[in-house]
Amino acid sequence: MGREQWKRIWIGSAGNMVEWYDWFVYASFATYFAGAFFPDGNPTAQLMNTAGIFAVGFFMRPVGGWLLGRVGDRKGRKAALTLTVTLMSASAVLIAVAPTYAVAGYGGALVLLLARLLQGLSVGGEYAASATYLTEASDPKRRGFASSFQYVSMTAGQIVGLGLLILLQHTMSDSALHSYGWRIPFVLGALGAAVIFYLRRSMLETEVYAADDSGGEERGTLRALWRHKREAFLVMALTMGGTVAYYTYTTYLTKYLSNSAGLSKQTATLVSFTALIVFACLQPLAGRLSDRIGRRPLLIGFAVGSTFLTVPIMTLLKHADSYWPALGLSLLALVVVTGYTSINACVKAELFPTGVRALGVALPYALANALFGGTAEYVALWFKNAGAESGFSWYVAGCAAVSLVVYLSMRETRDLDLTRMKGAEPSSATPTSRSTPTS
Repeated sequence: MGREQWKRIWIGSAGNMVEWYDWFVYASFATYFAGAFFPDGNPTAQLMNTAGIFAVGFFMRPVGGWLLGRVGDRKGRKAALTLTVTLMSASAVLIAVAPTYAVAGYGGALVLLLARLLQGLSVGGEYAASATYLTEASDPKRRGFASSFQYVSMTAGQIVGLGLLILLQHTMSDSALHSYGWRIPFVLGALGAAVIFYLRRSMLETEVYAADDSGGEERGTLRALWRHKREAFLVMALTMGGTVAYYTYTTYLTKYLSNSAGLSKQTATLVSFTALIVFACLQPLAGRLSDRIGRRPLLIGFAVGSTFLTVPIMTLLKHADSYWPALGLSLLALVVVTGYTSINACVKAELFPTGVRALGVALPYALANALFGGTAEYVALWFKNAGAESGFSWYVAGCAAVSLVVYLSMRETRDLDLTRMKGAEPSSATPTSRSTPTS
């Protein structure tokens, strides 16, 4: 992989890191600002309110996926990536200055809601734009390795957020964190997004996009995407189990260890922080493995593991009474999830031709995330509030089982030639295809 390709991966990944830092820091600091925007009462109810707003952000992701996916296919990957980071910066500023319930009643919650809507728009386009950019900018024989940096950067964003949380927990009092300290990460997120905006303005377009002249006025349109509806439904189905498992063991894990297992907030945060560092390091290794053996074996391994191990892992985590048992179980779960996260970006990008690739990845992926990923934490808290917390574990396992059926029936995408996939014709990488992938 040449120097120029590494530069593209670096700029794309750095921007992705800041985007997802802003997205995940909301969940990481929710336990501290949940009481700031809603009346005093049941802490679980307050968390459910903030989790509900978190989920609303996911329901804007299909809109962002459509709008920014269209921009990515018609104006270029660079244009879409620059626009997404602009929206994310604005949302971070809004959260940083949002008034509390004591000052403005539910007005603060409305500002929080608006910020999450903007974040949903931004991330809805960011995932597809970065997945497409990283896949197209890489050596065809190392697409799995290169695209794995999407989740490296996503996880790095969460690690930075958790690292900042740990730092603030050790340098500020608990009352100060609840009062104003939770605003600090959002201020830093806005500043980071401004830096990435400057970097992305100078990034180069991918050769695959620049050389493609197919599609004409239909580039990035829903009409063009409809010609690839099988691939679009495939993206939704293969995302279902992966996104639920990912958000369960990343954004929800800290709250689960704190509220259900009884660990202190500091210990729960440290467990998540350590596990995510290992998780990030695993992504390129698994991505490179997929370049050698194919994408399907890793996806199938994830689905089998998540289907049969989720209930035992979550049950044991609930009874983990210290750092090391909780860390070991968390790592086991994230190793399983790596089979999905390390390669899902390139698998989805490999399904579509250049003229509709960004939209083809963005819209169905965002829809699946809105339905399953964004609601995972809320569903988990709903089960807990209803006194049937173990039901959530079975829900996660069931979603993985559905995706397993899809992984077993889909075709391998590793050897598809992106430069030979034309926008006017559906690709051959569908669940029902019997043909051999283009080499």
